[in-house]
Amino acid sequence: MTIDQAIERVQFSYPQVYYACHTRHIRRRSNAFRLSTRDSEILVHLDRVTPTTLSLLARHMDLARSTLSEAVTGLEALGYVAKSTPAGDRRRVGLVLTPKGVEAVRGSSVLEAWRLRTVFRRLSERERLAAVAGLDLLARASRPSPPRKGR
Repeated sequence: MTIDQAIERVQFSYPQVYYACHTRHIRRRSNAFRLSTRDSEILVHLDRVTPTTLSLLARHMDLARSTLSEAVTGLEALGYVAKSTPAGDRRRVGLVLTPKGVEAVRGSSVLEAWRLRTVFRRLSERERLAAVAGLDLLARASRPSPPRKGR
């Protein structure tokens, strides 16, 4: 499969999944988790283990560093994000998702668990594993990465 063929398949497949499984209401900060849409978008870009720097995330999400910093401060106050510093380098601060943050993502996702459950029940266990593995690969390739030297 060429890259162009893969692009076409994803452009047709992903919207079908999104339409079938996305939430049908507009989320406001007044929800149980007190998250705006942008807050949720920030959280889904964080990992539970591997820290992401504020600068890298701001660049990836096309947000001003100050805007992201303000949002992260609020998410940290809610207990959804924790700051992490690598041993020996206090200047590099990374962000990780806390267990409470994982709960918030799951509870406020644009993809509703019951709709996904309905879809996954139509697949065999082997197909479910393949579907999740493929989506994990695309998500991993979509995560913010440090700029390459010379670019």
